[in-house]
Amino acid sequence: MKKEKLSFKQNRMNTILDEATKLLIEKPNASMNDIAEAASIGIATLHRYVESREQLMIHLAMRAIEVVNETLQHVQLHEDRAEQYIPELIEALIPLGDKMYFLAHDATVNYNADIEEAYWKLREPVLHAIGVLQEKGFFRSDMDKTWIFEVLYSVLFLTWQQVVSGNLARNAAPALVVDTLYHGFVAK
Repeated sequence: MKKEKLSFKQNRMNTILDEATKLLIEKPNASMNDIAEAASIGIATLHRYVESREQLMIHLAMRAIEVVNETLQHVQLHEDRAEQYIPELIEALIPLGDKMYFLAHDATVNYNADIEEAYWKLREPVLHAIGVLQEKGFFRSDMDKTWIFEVLYSVLFLTWQQVVSGNLARNAAPALVVDTLYHGFVAK
């Protein structure tokens, strides 16, 4: 993560985007007025930052990719302790469930070439790590690594939802996800 100071305008834009993401997960058809209210700004201020809902959605996707990418930079695969990659990844990504949900469920990702390219680049290190974990016997090698990625992605989002709703303790979530991924729901 770069340690550069962000400008006031960029900080404000990030705040608007983060609040819009939260709102749009709860209320996908939220109006621009709703989004301005959630960000504690007026509609005119919102329109100074984004001209339209379509432009807002593009900014939201790019912000989600940026935040997830910054987080992924801190989770490195060390082949001598590859088994630690998934727990570290889960620990880092659970708080970003809203961003991951937005990327997985917003149609803008599928229709904008820049967003789609950035999204696929975001997946590459995780897919590589899954391949290494398959080679080392931590994951089944007869499953497509994209399937494993998508299951992991879905479980991470569900875990974030459970943490946010108070049904799961934040500190217990990573272990539960790892146990679910490696052992499923089979009784011990």
